[in-house]
Amino acid sequence: MLRAEDNKFLTESGPGTGMGELLRRFWIPVLLSEELPEPDSEPKKIIVLGEELLAFRDTRGVVGIVDQYCPHRGANLWLGRNEECGIRCVYHGWKFDTDGACVDMPTSYPDLNAKDLTRIKSYPVREWGEMIWAYMGPAEAMPELPDLEMALLPASHRYVSKKWQDCNWVQALEGSIDTAHFTFAHLSFDKEENEILDIKKHFVNPLARMSSDHMRWIAEDPRPVIKVTSHDAGLTIAGGRLTGSENIYWRIAQFLMPFHAYAPSAMPGENIFGQTFVPVTDTNCWIYTYAWNPERPLTQGERDAYDRGNGVISEVDDNYVPLRHKGNDYLIDRKLQKTRSYTGIKGVSEQDAAVQDSQGPIADRTREHLGPTDLGIMHFRKVVMELARALQQGEPPPQAAHQDRCAVRSGACVTNKAKDLPAVMLERFGDVAGFVGRPKVAAAE
Repeated sequence: MLRAEDNKFLTESGPGTGMGELLRRFWIPVLLSEELPEPDSEPKKIIVLGEELLAFRDTRGVVGIVDQYCPHRGANLWLGRNEECGIRCVYHGWKFDTDGACVDMPTSYPDLNAKDLTRIKSYPVREWGEMIWAYMGPAEAMPELPDLEMALLPASHRYVSKKWQDCNWVQALEGSIDTAHFTFAHLSFDKEENEILDIKKHFVNPLARMSSDHMRWIAEDPRPVIKVTSHDAGLTIAGGRLTGSENIYWRIAQFLMPFHAYAPSAMPGENIFGQTFVPVTDTNCWIYTYAWNPERPLTQGERDAYDRGNGVISEVDDNYVPLRHKGNDYLIDRKLQKTRSYTGIKGVSEQDAAVQDSQGPIADRTREHLGPTDLGIMHFRKVVMELARALQQGEPPPQAAHQDRCAVRSGACVTNKAKDLPAVMLERFGDVAGFVGRPKVAAAE
């Protein structure tokens, strides 16, 4: 468990907070590129790390992330007209470009040069992997964009979406690097009412791509041994399950600073899933979800399946809110819960959201009783809290200087139980950290 003051430190992300300042030392996804579809399109209100901002794509196609409010009389610039490389306030016509500079001030005399002395807050912006990223930290400390493998590949090799979640970003991320919860949260089974049988021997695969052996091992061993190692970009978190033979079934997740996580289930050649957890306020977040295949383009069938919800990807509405969410109790089906799944909720992503949201808007970690399968969670908290406290003392996070080391993979494998995790990583990925480097097929952005 954590002390109340530590839980507060871990979960707060607003300006001036320890964790908030750490997050601001990295590039942050703030929108999908498709949300600003064309030049001079409708601007978007966004809240990122508690800051109210405005995003717009100007006449040149360049995206700006600026303060949401006009500095003249405080009118909201979302009402403004997106025209001729700037957003114009509809109250008195003041106009600002993507860098936050005032380029027109009709209410002032030209000889006063007032517009040249007026700026609004703006942040550097990049488009990368079909997402719009902002850097909200000090200019002198701006890192490179993270070398996420999915962003390094051509667009044909990836699928990108996002989903809203009604809880603090930390508990959502912790759920993603918890390799033990699959046994209950996601296990499906076939059990007729009034029939007595061993559920674990009558499971139904919730992810069609997973083999029956893998599902059986997950069902029969709810206490995977957890191994954690650190690397230049974050942590490798592996869970090993018994197979009834001399082998171990390993499911290997990745955590990349400060808020990226890769799912552990992909076997060689299969699509890999990842998530990026971005605080909106301290009680909700956007989760950017993506799938990619480094070896081939995704098929239309795979894309259609992701549109309907698959793995970490939710089925969402036009506003990227999951169709099964907190407001409708995730459409929980109690009969299904008795006969087909532990949760009675459709969708792996929605099952995750349900249990994470149920912990409260901000989980009270003073009441926890952690066990051996929570080792990865403990390491994550220790790492990010130590880095945030070091930053308060003037020491920048070293991972920000190693964004080229983010090109790692997660995945599953079956190996002899005598092998330690470094040997398993070498066998599965060719590198002890899972680092694969830049792909031979470069991204066509």
